[in-house]
Amino acid sequence: MELRDIKSMTLAEIQQAFAQEKLPKFRALQVYRWLHRGAESFGEMSDLSKELREQLADKYYISVATVEKKLVSNYDNTVKYLFSFADSCCVETVVMEYKHGFSICISTQVGCRMGCTFCATGKSGFDRNLTASEMLAQIQSAQKDLGVKISNIVLMGMGEPLDNYQQVLRFLELVSSEEGMHIGMRHISVSTCGIVDKIYDMADRRLQCTLSVSLHAPNDALRSQTMPVNKKWGVAQLLKACKYYSDTTKRRISFEYAMISGFNDSDEQARELAGKLKGILSHVNLIPVNDVTGSSYKKSSAQRLHAFCAILEKHGVTATVRRTLGSDIQASCGQLRRRYKEEVNSIESTQPN
Repeated sequence: MELRDIKSMTLAEIQQAFAQEKLPKFRALQVYRWLHRGAESFGEMSDLSKELREQLADKYYISVATVEKKLVSNYDNTVKYLFSFADSCCVETVVMEYKHGFSICISTQVGCRMGCTFCATGKSGFDRNLTASEMLAQIQSAQKDLGVKISNIVLMGMGEPLDNYQQVLRFLELVSSEEGMHIGMRHISVSTCGIVDKIYDMADRRLQCTLSVSLHAPNDALRSQTMPVNKKWGVAQLLKACKYYSDTTKRRISFEYAMISGFNDSDEQARELAGKLKGILSHVNLIPVNDVTGSSYKKSSAQRLHAFCAILEKHGVTATVRRTLGSDIQASCGQLRRRYKEEVNSIESTQPN
């Protein structure tokens, strides 16, 4: 019999499953609380009988994120993890410390199929979607390892969250539940490269999380060169969906804009971007593009970053230059997994047949 993923189940679903087994309703709540406190086995659930724990282990499994590699920045204590799951697939997760507490950037897919040219994750290909429980497991493992409480979540690690939409929705329901980790939607950001139909659906659900949109260019000619998704949904369609989201939810959109020297960082492009964002409740994060192996992109100078930002502000668009955290450990996602895969493949290639 195939084991069921119990940590991806809601409390109501566990209650229903337990009811079919003639188990009392309060047992479901006990198990649910253990799962969301980070229990990695049924054996840890000390207020359940041994018989019940064995019964559950015969029918369900608990997703666990195992630390394969851990890097700690010497500059700002940012921590980057390479986690593995039961099938040996690996993802990257980053924990950052701010004045308001600890934020975690989690992955939603093993790899990515969006093909953005400046992204290290996409260069390693796509393996599979993560389950809601595997998203939860990243947070729980990081908290356990660091001995801290995560207060903010960003779905901006490996993968495109809206390409794994149903599992992301389930994760949001689970992580915000009162009997679970109870992290409110306003403390959660969901990123996307611009999957327009899902943006409309998120707006209609009024989830109240922050939508973070990877824009990176003010027009189709530029954006299509770096982001294949733009060929399906152009800038005008994307920004129309973003305006609908902000108007419907009353939540400010966060636009991510990777500054690439000589490509998208001119004064003219800043003025064009400001014009496109007029009327949208938004904020622009200007980010020096990451140095990615195999890419010819160079990051904009500090002078160019601040000049671009000043033009946006002058035209009424709120903008900031993002502070780079964990630069010495390549905290941006995709690069650690890529190196790990290369190391594993190198070792395997030297093994005798």
